[in-house]
Parts: sequence; structure tokens; C-alpha cells
Amino acid sequence: MNKVKITVLKTTLDRELAEEYGVPGLKACPMMKAGQVFYADYAKPEGFCDEAWKAIYQYVFALAHGAGEELFYYGDWIRKPGVAICSCNDGLRPVIFKLEATDHQASIEYTPVR
Repeated sequence: MNKVKITVLKTTLDRELAEEYGVPGLKACPMMKAGQVFYADYAKPEGFCDEAWKAIYQYVFALAHGAGEELFYYGDWIRKPGVAICSCNDGLRPVIFKLEATDHQASIEYTPVR
């Protein structure tokens, strides 16, 4: 299993939906910033949004376990092997992520329970 590089490409705000459904003054996600980089394998990286992790972890898991050699979804989604572009599930202000397979070996640290 290898680590996956997660880059925050951008934070967005759907103004039309925010005006209709959001609280007054709603802005793009304050938790993530464009350009932030995280590395993950089987676990959520420290400082990463819980809800965003729930939305992207299956792609991270696939890339960490070798899907990097192939195109996702039979080549009808992303044209570059080892890359996925996905977002969190916030319908008003989604954050867009780039996931990239790496050749950096992941390490699982096991701490026995006493």
C-alpha cells in the first residue's frame, strides 16, 4: 500500500443555492484552503475535514492499493492514470480535491492495547 497525495484545488460556493438555502453570510468552506497538501493511506490525515474524508476515502483507498496504474471508471472520467478529481459532499460549498497515487510506501504503526 502506498500513500496518496491529496491537494486542495479550490473551495467553492454555489451562490444561487446558498442564497436560497444557506444561512446569511455563508462563505466557502473555512476549514480547507486551496493549495493545502495532505498524504493519506488507510486513515484520515491529521487536520483533514471529517466530512470531506467520508466523501473521498474510497478513492484514496483505491489509489493506495494500486489503482494508480489504471484509469478510474474505465477511462471515462479522468484521462491520467493514478489521478482522481473529487469533492466533499457539501452541496452549498464543496471543496475540490486532486488525489494522486505516489510510490511512497505507507506504514501501519501498530500499538498493542494493554
